[in-house]
Amino acid sequence: MTGDGLEDAVLRLVGLLQERGVTLATAESLTGGMVGAVLTDVPGVSAVYRGGVVVYATDLKAKLAGVPEDLLAAVGPVHPDTAAALASGVRERLEADYGLATTGVAGPDPQAGIQAGTVYVAAAGPGSVQVRKLQLTGDRAAVRRGSVQAVLELGAAVVAEELD
Repeated sequence: MTGDGLEDAVLRLVGLLQERGVTLATAESLTGGMVGAVLTDVPGVSAVYRGGVVVYATDLKAKLAGVPEDLLAAVGPVHPDTAAALASGVRERLEADYGLATTGVAGPDPQAGIQAGTVYVAAAGPGSVQVRKLQLTGDRAAVRRGSVQAVLELGAAVVAEELD
C-alpha cells in the first residue's frame, strides 16, 4: 500500500472494527477480490475480517451472496438495489456484523447500456444499509481502485455512525 487515500481508508475501517470488536465480510464484483486483498494487508485484521466472496458472474451474486434472483432479473447486476442486497447477503451468509459490496462497470466499454465507470458500493450493518453511486473516470485500474477506496470509506462511515 502507498501513503494515500486508500491506505487511510483501510486503516480507519480496520481500526474502527477492532476498537468496537465487530466483524466484516465482503462481496465483490468488478473489484475481483481487491477489497479483500487491501484488508488483508493490514496486520491483525484476522480478528475482524471474516472473509469475502468474488461474485463476478451474475448468477453467483444469487448463489453465493444471496441476492434474490428476481431482483437480478428485474434490475440487473449493476444497480443500487443489487449493491445493497450484496452487502446484506454477504453479511448474513458469512455471519459478520458488517458487509461491504462493490458492483459496476470497470470498462473500457459500456456493459448492458451502462457507462464504464458507473459503480455502486454498499455497506450493510445491523441498523442500516447505505449505497453510493460513483461515476469514476480513468482506465480500468483507476475505476477499480477508486471503487475499493470508496467502499472502504463508506464502510468506515457506517461503522462509525452505527456505533457512536
